[in-house]
Amino acid sequence: WPVFEHDPFKEDVPVKERDNVSVILYDPKKDKYAFLEWKTTDWKTTIGGGIKDGESVIEAAKREIKEETGYADIKFISYTPNHISRGYAKHKNINRIAYWYGVYFELQSDVQETVDEKEKEAHEVVWLSVDEAKEFLNTEGSKYHFNAFLKLKEEGKLDNTQNPMRARIAKTYRLRDWVVSRQRYWGVPIPVVHCEKCGAVPEKEENLPVLLPETDDYLPSDDGQSPLAKVAEFVHTTCPQCGAPAKRETDTLDTFVDSSWYFLRYIDPENEKEFSSMKKQQIWMPVDFYSGGAEHTTMHLLYSRFWQKALFDLGLVKDSEPYKRRLNRGLIMGPDGQKMSKSKGNVIDPDEVVENVGSDSVRMYLAFMGPYNEPGHYPWNPDGVVSIRRFLERVYGLKFALKEESSEELKKLLHKTIKKVREDSERLKFNTAISAMMVFVRQAEKEGIAEADLQEFLKLMAPYAPHMAEELWHELASGESVHTQEYPEFDEALIKDDTIKLAVQINGKVRAEIEIPADASEDEVREVALANENIKKHLADKEIVKFIYVPGKIVNVVL
Repeated sequence: WPVFEHDPFKEDVPVKERDNVSVILYDPKKDKYAFLEWKTTDWKTTIGGGIKDGESVIEAAKREIKEETGYADIKFISYTPNHISRGYAKHKNINRIAYWYGVYFELQSDVQETVDEKEKEAHEVVWLSVDEAKEFLNTEGSKYHFNAFLKLKEEGKLDNTQNPMRARIAKTYRLRDWVVSRQRYWGVPIPVVHCEKCGAVPEKEENLPVLLPETDDYLPSDDGQSPLAKVAEFVHTTCPQCGAPAKRETDTLDTFVDSSWYFLRYIDPENEKEFSSMKKQQIWMPVDFYSGGAEHTTMHLLYSRFWQKALFDLGLVKDSEPYKRRLNRGLIMGPDGQKMSKSKGNVIDPDEVVENVGSDSVRMYLAFMGPYNEPGHYPWNPDGVVSIRRFLERVYGLKFALKEESSEELKKLLHKTIKKVREDSERLKFNTAISAMMVFVRQAEKEGIAEADLQEFLKLMAPYAPHMAEELWHELASGESVHTQEYPEFDEALIKDDTIKLAVQINGKVRAEIEIPADASEDEVREVALANENIKKHLADKEIVKFIYVPGKIVNVVL
């Protein structure tokens, strides 16, 4: 069950758990899927909601489909992957942990029952193709559910036999003993003394912390003991309890132990009276965002959470969890699609690649090869990193395409690119941010570009290709480092189009495309849509039951 975090938990608000159902509803006749566009929030999601007491997953799904879309003639096909979402639900004013059970249904007929007005006020049903759906969905849980479903469907692995509903079970976590005891020098000394009379005795509090001794010999002893066992002045001490000669523990705690709480001292490193000031924790903690690989989740992340809970019980920290948001990034595979391994001979040496194409090319390719904010496996493609190198060469070539003024269209494209890159970077969608930059560079090559606009673009690209951006910045005699400049802001007036294109559907199927003024009213849109020759042909003498206009997005005529 992957976990997706959205809005951070709100303090002083209760946390409530709930079983939910998430529905993939498919219309085989139209080859489209139904989703919800919410009017009260900015959510764009799958159909779904809470599972009521006594309901099965399928019963809850049927009820939710009927309540939210009006469709009742539906058929259950299979169960689909589950997930968990957690965060502050502002429409309910609670902190919610939701367990989402996935299901797949198919529409049997277009017959719709009346949808309650409250449901209509809350959201609107939209039917989309696979590609449209991937662009449409904007919550991590819904995106995961739809993409995971598509993969199972493509692989023929959909299953309608395994009912996922089950009672909550307790989980037992086992801490590996090597995290507690390691035979090496570079670790945290275990503050225990071994006395023949008293046994294992903890060091006195006034003698803490036990510090590693200075030594030039970091190798284990011949009998496999820790390097500390060879440092006599460290080993030999007296028993804290009886004062008799004793020996220190020479194993060390693994670095997972100190890396589980180091951030709490980073925010208050000079404090000799407190573990970490509660006042400073109030400012800095918990950590806003934590990113790591899958292995990191079961190792460092797991231990740091245990450590935090222990510190919380001791009253040393204000939060029981150390991180607000956690993201598992994807895994880069070898060129053969398998996990990199020396035994398989598919390991990529980054130094060699940097030597060949430059560090900016490698950095940018890593950001471009797949969505950072979605778990997945992305094979290394040697041709891909070369393509990024060529793109950067084209960026460098823009200094030879300078002109007095950029065209109005290029200025508009620049500000749309700034908006896209800013938003996608904040959402960790680095690959689509780079795609937007590529579109801009292609147009700038064709038209030529003003120096001031090229400077704005270099500031935009600087986090992605820092060395080239800096080099070009100085070649344009722009003064201080590009990395000390304010990041570009877009002009609202320049990102607005005078006209927009809208798809016009009849009973959910696209029949035409119209172009209208961007600020056109619904009446004006209706007039243009119904005057379209192709729409006229499909209307014939039929009665229009409803005219639906989603501003700036789509028109649907229901006959």
